[in-house]
Parts: sequence; structure tokens; C-alpha cells
Amino acid sequence: MHYLCRTCNLSYASRRGLSLHYSRNHRHPKPRIPHSTFRVHPHLNAQPCDVNGNFLPIGSAPDVEDANDGDWAPFNDRPSFEFAELAFKRIQLSAGNLDRLLEVWTAHNIINNGGEPIFTSTEDMLDTIDSIQHGDAPWESFTVRYNGPTTADSPSWKRAEYHVHCRNTKTVANNMLANQDFNGRFDYTPFQEYTAPGTNRYSNIMSGQWAYKQATKIAEDPSTHGSMLVPIVLGADKTTVSVATGQNEFHPVYMSLANPHNSVRRAHRDAILPIAFLCIPKLANREEDDSAEFRTFRKQLYHASLAKIMSPLEPAMSIPEIARCPDGHFRRVVYELGPFIADYPEQVMLAGIVQGWCPKCLAAPDELRTAGQPRCRAHTEYLRSHFDSDVAWTGWGIDMNVMPFTTNFPRADIYELLTPDLLHQLIKGTFKDHLVTWVEQYLHSIHSKADAQRIMDDIDRRIAAVSGFPGLRRFPEGRNFKQWTGNDSKALMKVYLPALEGHVPDNMVRCFAAYLDFCYLARRSAHDTQTLVAMQEALDRFHRYRVIFEEEGIRADGFSLPRQHALEHYIQNIRLFGSPNGICSSITESKHIRAVKEPWRRSSKNKPLLQILRTNQRLDKLAAARSHFTSKGMLVGSVLADALGIELEEIEPIIIQDEEDEVMAYTRFAGPLAAEVNQPDLPVLIRTFLYDQLFATDDHTSANVPISHCPMFSGRISVYRSASVTFYAPSELSGGGGMHRELIRSNPCWRNEYARLDTVLVGTDPTRAGMGGMAVVHVKCLLAFTYDQVRYPCALVEWFETESDQPDGVTGMYVVKPDLADGERVTTLIHLDSIVRAVHLIGVYRGVSIPVDFHFSFSLDAFARFYVNKYVDYHSYECI
Repeated sequence: MHYLCRTCNLSYASRRGLSLHYSRNHRHPKPRIPHSTFRVHPHLNAQPCDVNGNFLPIGSAPDVEDANDGDWAPFNDRPSFEFAELAFKRIQLSAGNLDRLLEVWTAHNIINNGGEPIFTSTEDMLDTIDSIQHGDAPWESFTVRYNGPTTADSPSWKRAEYHVHCRNTKTVANNMLANQDFNGRFDYTPFQEYTAPGTNRYSNIMSGQWAYKQATKIAEDPSTHGSMLVPIVLGADKTTVSVATGQNEFHPVYMSLANPHNSVRRAHRDAILPIAFLCIPKLANREEDDSAEFRTFRKQLYHASLAKIMSPLEPAMSIPEIARCPDGHFRRVVYELGPFIADYPEQVMLAGIVQGWCPKCLAAPDELRTAGQPRCRAHTEYLRSHFDSDVAWTGWGIDMNVMPFTTNFPRADIYELLTPDLLHQLIKGTFKDHLVTWVEQYLHSIHSKADAQRIMDDIDRRIAAVSGFPGLRRFPEGRNFKQWTGNDSKALMKVYLPALEGHVPDNMVRCFAAYLDFCYLARRSAHDTQTLVAMQEALDRFHRYRVIFEEEGIRADGFSLPRQHALEHYIQNIRLFGSPNGICSSITESKHIRAVKEPWRRSSKNKPLLQILRTNQRLDKLAAARSHFTSKGMLVGSVLADALGIELEEIEPIIIQDEEDEVMAYTRFAGPLAAEVNQPDLPVLIRTFLYDQLFATDDHTSANVPISHCPMFSGRISVYRSASVTFYAPSELSGGGGMHRELIRSNPCWRNEYARLDTVLVGTDPTRAGMGGMAVVHVKCLLAFTYDQVRYPCALVEWFETESDQPDGVTGMYVVKPDLADGERVTTLIHLDSIVRAVHLIGVYRGVSIPVDFHFSFSLDAFARFYVNKYVDYHSYECI
């Protein structure tokens, strides 16, 4: 078998030879420049204007505020602001502890004649935060009550008053628009992106078809031309703060704008804020009947409250208003109700439909195998005017007693605006609640209770035996734990597939593989026409293979399940709203921590809601103040450097030698190091490595010369425990520009317990996609040495070879095995520049029973064959 370099058409007898050729000749190839053609909306094109709405000439500079003027109001200076932010937002000191700290500080200043403390008390600091003018959006409240006839004997819910706390949504929207932190990550116009003729690319919300379509509708009014479309993204989700106390449930509503990029919304960055806390009507006691009338009232109360909360924005949905934008320019703004983030129960409430029906289409509850005709506002209004409530309920799943709040706003169609929910539909729903549960039911259906439990225990041991990987959560007890979270389910998805093989029919494994393919494709940060075709193919495979559960009697009633049915609408929703990872309920659920749960813990627990509101307002003000001070260049460098008047680059950096950093562990000569790493040929490998780096050509390498012709090396070698690799991975949690940093470890005593020797991908042919252009190696040692005044960072690695050019037909993952020569592992030195990224290997468990006391650190040595785990993270899935 020969390996061809597609750049220069040279062939090599081994993949190692091809890797060496690329490391020497094509180590730093120029990246392919992505070419996209953009078509922005011709009428709602966000032309800058002045504060009075008069359009400015093209190229006019924004009317920006003066640069650093030293005005830290309402704080006295920078240390005062930084201390308040640290104490209130980051450390979250209690009032008692903060008062104690300030008291000690004051005593120290008195003894040392150091002047007054930063604040005199907690109350002084909170008053200062409250007086911040930036980002101010005060909380208000309004009262709602049942408006039908009541008597003294009426149920308590009819006689009660319900208080809804909210902010002025137009004020919140204007504050978000003025946030200069969004500059550079903000879409001012709807656009269509083409990467090739007929190939659309969908990423952020404004790249979807929905934003462009709504802009076209708005542009029918010529007075809106030149305006900027600002869709409002909403999210609502109940959350429980404690299971041990009363009054522990809250129903916050969150608001964002569609213009900031999805990455900004996922990282929060104050791009999503709480705007309301809805009331949760409850029966006074068990004697009161949970009647249909009460359930209808709850739905009507919900929609009436949302309509009232969003009403300040309604005038600006037709007549443009002036607002400042992140780039400092003023623009004429037209607001629009945009995507609504919600789980299925909330979607049922929002759409005003019957439980069990689809909120997106007209498929009946017993016909959810396929998508039905799409719901739309016009169709529902027609049904309301032509059919009675019973017919609408049974025929189309519509509750005539509920009028969706969107009917109060122009162009808004709630059925269209409901977004895909990766967390509850894909991760918690179909994967955990359905597939994982069905596997357990299947095992108990065909085995005795004892045998089924033995197999489940073996599956758990297989999961626990998975080798370590950066960022991978371990399951020491397998999947046998009580309380599941979304993060638990996401972590299990990464390692569950190989653990099933051999215990369930192959078609069940294929069903899981197809489903995981769909999930990982759906989670991408950007989609194009080819991605959507692949998603449809994966969905078709999933539907084809899931019938195994029906055939085995686990799903005798079929698959009319709303959360699985929702997968039918993902591709169309991506075309409408871009990538689902920017409009997923995981964003609002994680926001619960800062907006609800942490403020509740800081409260006195006595009437906590008002305290939660006050805490949120203070947090938003601090964030807005930081954004304002940053935009004026007042937060450059550290607070200490600023106080000393020292430029940032003049400060001597402090290097913390942590195992998380690339810190040299020790130095050795080649001989002793060879003994330590159990590689007697290390001195020879160093000499051949140097020959290949210095003298080799495509026709002549170290393999063609005797070792005596290779350079001699007698210097000291630096040994490292870790090395970092940085790569473009926008689908992962990443830094600016989508760059992701990962640590490769080679530590013989990780955490003083066991060896941590990672596996990595080595580039062999950058012209070939996926595993065709990469090989797997096991890093045994990270080292560097200097020869002839040139530093060579390298890795001592053992090679794996792929069993086939195609993935395994059952799991869909490539299989590799150790590369052997004369019965010994093939070992070489490679330059670190040839490493692409870390890779995760999972043993092929079929036919293998894992011992009870097996430790996962032995996995890479214990198995003869391994799966290349493409599901370990989203970037691995994209590149393998």
C-alpha cells in the first residue's frame, strides 16, 4: 500500500513517511481563504443617522463620547469600581462579611495613617451601585386578576390578585443596542451568505431566511427604508431554587436581541437579560378542583402578561425609532418579535394547543412519525371564525380559549417563532429519556432480572473504563446515578455508543450512531446546504433503525413522541433562524444561575422575589458601567499598574508554574531518559530525527542511510508534562475568532495517582479530509532539545494504523490498532508542529467483559483494537 502526497504527487511506503514529508515540506501551509458572497437586504440596510433621524453621508464617523476623561462617577476612582464589582458580583460577599472586611480595612488605615477605606459600609457600596446611570432599567409591576363574575364562594384563584414584575422592554432593548461590547460581533442587516452557487450558509440569526423575509415585509412601507431590523429573542422557563422550602418556584422571562452573534449569546456577555417574573397561580388547598376553567385561566393569564410586558415595543414595530448602536452610530430601528426559546410544555402554552400535539405542525398526536402541514397564524384565525371550540380541539389541537400573545403584535406568528431545543429535545429527551431507557427495558425484556443486571453492570464498567481526555467527564460508576442533568446527558453521549456493542442487536447500535450523527450535525455553529443534506440522511437512518425497538416490543405503540417528532422540523428551522446552538434553552437554563438561583441564595428567603429583582438590577448596572468605562479606555491594564502610572508592558510578569501550564519538568541526557521512558532506542531516534529535519529529501531519508551518517547529539534534553495546541473550533467553547486551546499531557504520575499519556492526531495529508489525512499516535514523552542553536520541540510517540479506509459499519467510527514492526510497537520522534489536536480512543469492547477492579488508566494498553471516538467533542466530529 502506498500513500500519495496530493500536493506534489510523491508516494511513500508508510503513513509515517508521508507525515515526515509534510512536516518537512508543508508544515505551515497557507490556509484556504474562505470565499463567501453576501447579499444584504436592499431596503432595511441600517444606514447611520444623527440623533434626529437624518441619514448621514456614507463614511461619516460616529458621534462618540470623549475618550478617557477620568470620570468614574458615581465611583470615586477605579479601585472603588473594581472593589464593588469584585465584592458584589464575583465573590458575592454577604453584608456581614463585607462590613467586617471594611472595618478591618479602616482599622489598618487608622494605625498606618492610610486614609479612608474605599467604602464606609455595605450600605454605602450598594447606594453607589444603585446610583449608576448606565444600563438602568428599573423593575416595575402590574396586577392581573380574573375578570369574570365572582362571589364570596368563588375559588380563591378567581378572587386573588396576581402581581407581575417586569422591566420596560424598550429601555432594555435600547441598553443592549448601546452596549459597545457587542461591536464587531453584531449584524446590522439581514443577509444571505453563499459559499458557492446554490449553497447557502446559515450561522447567526440574521443569516436565516426568517430575518430577510420579515425585513421584506417591513420594507413594504417606504418610510422604513434605511432602518435597522432588531428582532427580539425571548425565552421563558420555570425554575426551582430549592426543594426543601416553600415559595421555591419562579418563572422568569428573558430577552435578547437577534443581532449579536450566537457566540455572544452563548457566553451571555449581557446579551440576554431577565425582563420579567411571571406569576404562578396555584390552588389554595387540595379541596379546590384543578378544573378546566382554572387551567384556561392560567393560560390566559400567561399570554395577557406577556402581551403587557412586550407592549412598550409595539409602536416601534411599525414606526422606526432612533437608537444608538454598538459602533457608536445612531440608527432608525424597527423592532420585531423574534424567536422564542422554550421547552415543550412551554411551547404548548405559547402556541395555545392541546398537550400531545406538535406546536409547529398539524400532525395529530398519533401521527407524529412524520411532519404535518405547518401551523400558521392565518390558519388558526380562520378556524376560530368558522369552527366551534370542540371541533378545533379534536381536529387541529387548538384551544380556542387561548389567544397567543403574538396576536397583539404585527407580523408575529408564534408557531413559526418557536425554536429547536437542543437540550430538552435532543439531549435530555430523545437520548436520555427515550433511547437509553429503551435499551435498559430491552435488556430486561429478553434476560432474567439477574442477567439483565449483570449486563447493565458490564455496560457501566465499560463506561467507567474509558480513557481520559481533555474536558471529558468521567463516570466512575458508569451511568448508574440518581440525578441527571443536561451536562450528564451530554457527557454520556460521548462514550455510550461503544459500551453497547455486543450486548444489544447491531441495529440498536446503528440507531444510536445515526442519532448521534444528527445531534452533532445540528449542534454546529454554521450550516450549509451539504450539512443539511447530511442531517436529513442521518435522520432517515435514525428512523430506519429505530424500528428495532418496535420489533422487539419495547415501543409496541410506535413513535408518536412530541420530542422525537420535533427533529422533523430542525432543518427548516435552521434555514429560518441559523444554528440552533444560539437559541437553545440551555442558554436560559444557565442564565437561571446568575439571574435567579444565586440571587435567591443571597436573599433572606423572606419574600425573596423583590430581593432577587434588586440584585439583578445591580448586576446589570455594574456590567453596563464596565462596558462604558472600557469603551472610554479607562480599564486598560491592571488596577495596580494604573495607580502606579506604569505602562502595562513595564510590569514584570509573574509566571505561576502550574501543571496546567507548559512548564519544564526536568532535564536529562539521552541515556538516562531512555531508561526512564523505557525506550532504549531513544538516542538513535534523536539522531534519525535530526537527519530528517536537516538533510532528508523526498527521495532520501534517514531510513536510507546508516546510523553513523546521522548527526551526533550529546546535549541535555528538556522534558515537559504538557504542551498546548491551538486550533479553529467555533463549535466548542472558544476564544476570539473561534480559536480553541487544548492541553496535550504526557505525565507518568498524573495527580500522584496514575500515568496520563494522551493520544493525538498527526497530520499526514492536509489535502485529504478527515482520517484520510491524519494518523493516530500515543504520546509517550514530550521533550525538546537544542542542536546547532536550533530548538526542536518534539514528542516520542507510538503509532497506530487504521484497519480500513472506511469507518466501522455498525458504530460509524474508525478502528485503529497498534502499528507493529517485527512484533514491536513502532516508535518515532515527531515534531510538535505535526500534531493537529488531541484524539480520544475507546477500546473495542465486543466480546470483552471488563473486570470489576479495572482502572481506566490502563485502557490504552489493555485493548488490541480501538475506536477513534469522533463524538468526544464537536470539533472532533467535524474533523474526523
